[in-house]
Amino acid sequence: MADDVKVTVRLNGPYRIEGPITLVDQEGGQFALPEGQFVTLCRCGWSDNKPFCDGTHRHNEPSFDAPTTAS
Repeated sequence: MADDVKVTVRLNGPYRIEGPITLVDQEGGQFALPEGQFVTLCRCGWSDNKPFCDGTHRHNEPSFDAPTTAS
């Protein structure tokens, strides 16, 4: 159920997704995701493990700046 999925936009960082999800690429292939775990998806574009975040945004200049808040 969608109620079991939580997406958190992290300040100047990745999207953190918790809950049962299926992550599909542009060709229809599915990424293997550990059951009961969370994933973080890259927003900065610098990750060497796209679509997943590898923390590279913390070490690149100019720093990744994406403050996002709900209105």
